[in-house]
Parts: sequence; C-alpha cells; structure tokens
Amino acid sequence: MNTEVELLSALRRYWGYDSFRPMQERIVRSLLGGRDTCVVMPTGGGKSLCYQLPAAMLPGKTVVVVSPLIALMQDQAAQLAQMGIAAALLNSSLTESQKSTVIRKAREGQYRLLYVSPERLAREDTLEWLQKVPISLFAIDEAHCISEWGHEFRTDYRLLSRLRLNFPLCPIAAFTASATRRVRHDIIDQLQLRDPDKYIASFHRPNLNYIVKACDAHTQKDLMVTALRKHAGSSAIVYSPTIARVEETVDFLKERGIAAIGYHGKMDSATRRANQERWMSDEVRVLVGTVAFGLGINKAAVRAVIHLSLPKSIEQYYQEAGRAGRDGQPADCLLLWQKRDTALLVHFIKEMTDAAEQKRAWQRYDEIRSFVAPGKCRHHQICAHFGESPKWKTCSACDTCSGEPAWLTEQPAATAGATQEPQRKKAARTAKRAEKQVASDVDPELREYLREWRRATAKQNGIAAFIVMHDTSLDELCRKRPRSLVELLRVSGFGERKTEVYGQQILEALRNFQAGARA
Repeated sequence: MNTEVELLSALRRYWGYDSFRPMQERIVRSLLGGRDTCVVMPTGGGKSLCYQLPAAMLPGKTVVVVSPLIALMQDQAAQLAQMGIAAALLNSSLTESQKSTVIRKAREGQYRLLYVSPERLAREDTLEWLQKVPISLFAIDEAHCISEWGHEFRTDYRLLSRLRLNFPLCPIAAFTASATRRVRHDIIDQLQLRDPDKYIASFHRPNLNYIVKACDAHTQKDLMVTALRKHAGSSAIVYSPTIARVEETVDFLKERGIAAIGYHGKMDSATRRANQERWMSDEVRVLVGTVAFGLGINKAAVRAVIHLSLPKSIEQYYQEAGRAGRDGQPADCLLLWQKRDTALLVHFIKEMTDAAEQKRAWQRYDEIRSFVAPGKCRHHQICAHFGESPKWKTCSACDTCSGEPAWLTEQPAATAGATQEPQRKKAARTAKRAEKQVASDVDPELREYLREWRRATAKQNGIAAFIVMHDTSLDELCRKRPRSLVELLRVSGFGERKTEVYGQQILEALRNFQAGARA
C-alpha cells in the first residue's frame, strides 16, 4: 500500500499542492487498492484529482475515463499535459488517422489516462481493442446520467453496464456531484459495483447565499442588474432558459454598461470555446448561458450565479448554483423566477410520451415548486433532498433565514433609456472599486500584470488561461513574489513540470514588474 509520504510526494510533484482536500486521500487509496468506488462530491470538490493521481502513480497502466463532453475531455487532457502526465482523448473531434494513433499508443500502455465518450465505449469495436489495453480502472464521470431517476439521464450511459461483463477484473469508480440516495443506489446497481467503498460528501455549501424571488419580467431585469453591479469586477454566470433570451440578455446588459458574452448550443464550437475562454481569463466578467454551459468549468472565484427561470429539478439547480464560490469565499446564488416558468415546465411534462418518465418529471416539478415556496430554509431543503439529515433547522445564508439582503432591496436599477449613459459611467466606477477590493495582501497592479502575461501565454500556446495557472496560484504568486525556481515550487499549483515549462518566464515577468513594467 502506498504510504502517506508517497501520496503527498506525487501530489506535490504533479499538482503543486501540499495537502489533500477532504476525502480525496481516502478515495485515492481505495482506487490504488483496486476497490470499486462510488463518489458523490459537490462541484469544485476535486473529483478529477481522485482518479488522475492514481493514474500518475501506476506506470504502464491506463485509467479509462468516461466523460460526456468533448470540451471537458480536451481541457482535462491539456491540463494533464501541463503536469507531465500522458493523456489522450478519443471522440468525434479526431480524424481517423488520429484515432488510429491513439488506439495504437493506448495498446502499448503509453497513456496514464484515456478519455472516451459513453457512445464510443458502447461500440463493439471499442470494447474489442480495449481488451488489449493495460487498464488499471474505469472512472465514470457524471455517473448520475446512468440513472433514469437522475436529472440528466442519457441512454448511452445505460450501455456502461456491459463494462463489468467485458472487464470482470477491472475496478470501476463512479463520480457525480449531484445524486439523491435513490440515484446512488441505481448507479451502483447499473454499473454492478462490487461492495463499493462509498464516499458521500456533505451537500451543505455554507458559503453560498441562496436568494429566491418570484418576479415579473421588469423586476427580474432590475434585480439581475443590481446583483451584477454589486459584484462588478468579479466573475458571474447568468443562466437563461432559451437561446433567444441569452442573446436578448447580453444586449440588455451591454446597454446598461455591463460587458457580457453569451454561450449556447446554436453557436459554432469555436465561438463557444472562445467566449468561454474570454470569461475564464477575466477578459469579460459576465457570461450569459443556457444550461449547456458549465459542466467541468474549473473556475474557483465566481461570486454570483443568477437563474432567470425555474430549473427543472433541485439537482439541476444545486449543480448550476454550485459553480459559485468554489474557492470557499462567500457568493450569491439568485433564483429569479416568473409564474410563466411553471406553465412552460408543465407544457414540456405533458408532451412526454413515456408514462414512467412523465411521472418522474412531475415529481421533480413538485420538488422544485416546494423549494421556491417561502417559509423553509433553502440550505436545509437541499440537504434533505439529497438524503442528508442536518441537525440545524435554520442557516444564516438564505433569504428565508436572514431575509433579503439590503443591497438587493435598497438599490433599484434604473432601466429607462435616458439614464443609460450615467449608468454606464457608474458601472465603470463600481468595477474599478471592486478591482481594488482584491485581498489587501495582493498588489492589484501586479495581479493585472501577471494576468495579462497569463492571457498572452495561453493564447500563444493555444490553450485556456486557467490551464496555464489558476487564479488562486496567481494570487499566491503576487503574495510570495518568488525569486528562484526553488521558491516558485513552494507556490500552490506549481508542480515540477509546470515550473519547468513556465518558471523562467514567470520570474522574468516578476523582475520586469519590479523594474517598472505595467500591463
């Protein structure tokens, strides 16, 4: 069995971290021990590291990761490459020649991780050549998609039940951020997990402030603008119910001096990716998207998530709202719904032809209606929904327990056309003030200088800015201002490979700033 020193050494070497997050070490030990495992951990809890670290520690073996999104696979493979961990992906974005190369190298055991889509894994030819790959374990990401009781059921995931039959000796690990007790049992049954080790994190996110408000179309826009102005200078996500509303909301915000970009399924993938990257690298702070946006988004410092319609389920809301405050700092989650949202949900449910599916949809509808009704603690309702039994009945982080925050009720946002220019100037001033509110021990000029270096470096290498360096690492760089590669290795997020690739450039950037250079 791997010792604690060996695990921490690998964590430091590849990720540049000195300690594990809650439960990570125990999950890693289960996987290295060849155990079937079921992991339910909130968005941002560090699930991917749990299967990536064992992969890095098992030379000559391959962890096969089943993931539903091409963009997510690409980002994870790019991040692993930055850490010096060999990884590849196999999906429809590759040419036939590229696929053949990946399959050949996989058979030779050249990859520590191989990412595949559930559709591809279900194919007979894939199951055939995978038999020749030295697989250490299967990691099923977004595992709730296998359950009809889950909020994102996908038929392709059902075919993963064949893994146990075709690879009887390989351990299987299931990972999800949002699964009720019923869905967890279904995941274990469908994947035929054998006496699995279960790791269920708490669903309580005390740093998130849940605010639920029924509005009309006019007040909804006002409240959205008020919330975004309160968080000017910080990253925010606005979830819109339709593609048309995404475009309309982006235009509306621009008219009010709030820079925003859109994200939806009708955009071509290059535009979608470019918009996501502009938001990830803080070029634009507000992203307005449909539910298509967010899976696998690795951004810790999101200060607000605003919903402009009633979600289909509590699971969906929990997952999307949970993209706020992943750094553990306070964040606001506003659910601004209108009465007409319920009519739309009812319309879609009535159109369902499968009786069992319709019954499940009605149940989810009743649950989300109950959640938005006044009178019950929002945090308590979420925990109870996922089968958790909190000992507390009230919190200090929702509108039910603490009332609506003063900033939401005391600052009505003007919407008249005549006031647009003053509002623009006011928004610009607020953004500047917010930029200055970065932690007092971080020089905002240095932060901006390094952020500009990161943006240029990412563009030059054709990768996302967060892959070069996370915001948390950037802030620590500003605090520590390392003067050597040895000192840089002590900055969280800088493992050996990343220090080797970017170290000299970062030290040079810090020296240039010291000499008077500015962004």
